[in-house]
Amino acid sequence: MVFTNSLSSYYEKFLATGEVKCIDEEIPFEIPKGWEWERWGNIALSIQYGYNAPALERGDIKMVRISDIHDNVVQWENVPFCNIEAYDIDTYLLKENDILFARTGGTVGKSFLVQSVPEPAIYAGYLIRTRYSKELCPQYLKSFMESRLYWEQLKSGTIATAQPNCNGKTLGKMLLPIPPKAEQSRLVQKLANFTPIFQRYAKAQQDLDNLNKSIDDKLKKSILQEAIQGRLVPQITEEGTAQELLEQIKQEKLHLLKEGKLKKSALVDSVIYKGDDNKYFEKNGNTEMNITDEIPFEIPDSWSWVRLNDICSYIQRGKSPKYSLIKKYPVVAQKCNQWSGFSIDKAQFIDPDTLSSYGEERILQDGDLMWNSTGLGTLGRMAIYCSTLNPYELAVADSHVTVIRAMKKFVLPQYLYYYFTSNTVQSVIEDKSDGSTKQKELATATVKTYLVPIPPLMEQSRIISKIEQLASIMSR
Repeated sequence: MVFTNSLSSYYEKFLATGEVKCIDEEIPFEIPKGWEWERWGNIALSIQYGYNAPALERGDIKMVRISDIHDNVVQWENVPFCNIEAYDIDTYLLKENDILFARTGGTVGKSFLVQSVPEPAIYAGYLIRTRYSKELCPQYLKSFMESRLYWEQLKSGTIATAQPNCNGKTLGKMLLPIPPKAEQSRLVQKLANFTPIFQRYAKAQQDLDNLNKSIDDKLKKSILQEAIQGRLVPQITEEGTAQELLEQIKQEKLHLLKEGKLKKSALVDSVIYKGDDNKYFEKNGNTEMNITDEIPFEIPDSWSWVRLNDICSYIQRGKSPKYSLIKKYPVVAQKCNQWSGFSIDKAQFIDPDTLSSYGEERILQDGDLMWNSTGLGTLGRMAIYCSTLNPYELAVADSHVTVIRAMKKFVLPQYLYYYFTSNTVQSVIEDKSDGSTKQKELATATVKTYLVPIPPLMEQSRIISKIEQLASIMSR
């Protein structure tokens, strides 16, 4: 029992022991004269857990589950049956004005006021039924169970586990303000009058949230598109040209080949140029082809179109692993590569004895682009490998991930990441892939021949900084 003294402090008397305790710190706000604070357990005639039994198509009686309740209405046609001993039925039988409370899982705290029972029914074990004196208005109690005060108390009393739960004891300890009965009914009526306004406001807020999300997404795509087309930052003559950069890459590759640090396959070289007729041509050895139809957009004069393989030292699918429970060498799979970034937490591990079968080039390096290359839903998703996010000694990729290793002295991985995550690439990723609808594959040969617009090195850096700056502003 909760009461106040002459100093307007709140006290609770425990009838079982006679103990009196000051509870001022628990009282969230002052209430009008004539109202009283009370514990849920003190106003309830009963707080009863539901009946545990398997759901059946046919049985002794219907059994309402939380999944059968939608928008405060029981979908009676979907309610299953269960078998129950006859002497137990009265204990669990639902009656009008009962309030059901979900005590576990993702719906914990969800409540339902039973306004009618068209046929005999009990309620399932993950529910708690509360029943009250006729001196209390059930609709008022249901309104409390939708208030912020209710949810705050529920949160503080909920056990946070993989399957959150809240028991009857926690429910019984909740404080709620009790007005006189006539005022309870008037409050319920007033709330009913406001309900259409609440609903319109909720819909307007949802529409606004959807619009903001859509705008953010469109703005992000627009920024990336401006960046890869050379319109996000100005060109600076002193920074040189991409053509000069490509010549440096070619010389560096020849040097690495002589040192045995690069395979000859990485030397496949093409030259893409724009003719006097404004058409694009690609010269590869003695072969020259018109590739104008492949060029998606125009770029600044200081930029160059190039095949991805020409600016990378390594492009290859990962290897099918032999898995192990020994957590030593993680293998990056498609689920590790999310648009939110690279995560090693979802990786499995290779058998340590098989590490010797992995060539040195297969060990992931900082800045490696990891491109998901199979299956709808994950195809085209990309992340950048970062060793600081890997607490293990090393990592490798599995056969569903293509590893792209740029010539990092000349081409910044973050710039390539922004290009491959842009709408220019992602909108046609399925068209570029092979295989059936459900088993799309992004072939390594396709990845190697992807056209990439390359700016001078310093401009790449400025583009990255500008995108990060704008992203920071958008997130505020």
